[in-house]
Amino acid sequence: MQEFKVTYFFDEQHYVRRFIHVESQQMAERLIQSERDQYISFTDSRGIYHELNTKNVRVIQISEYHRKK
Repeated sequence: MQEFKVTYFFDEQHYVRRFIHVESQQMAERLIQSERDQYISFTDSRGIYHELNTKNVRVIQISEYHRKK
């Protein structure tokens, strides 16, 4: 299982980050594409709960994440 960082940008200064665990970059991309134009909910790494309408997002970035221990 790989960890990916997904960043949802609303404009140049406002964004929300989420971490997902899937098998590959392609699976991460498919997951994000399947959530297009709908509400999703998740808890971020700080323990903050988010409900996000992906329809209002301008840019989504996905990158593999390597945690430092």
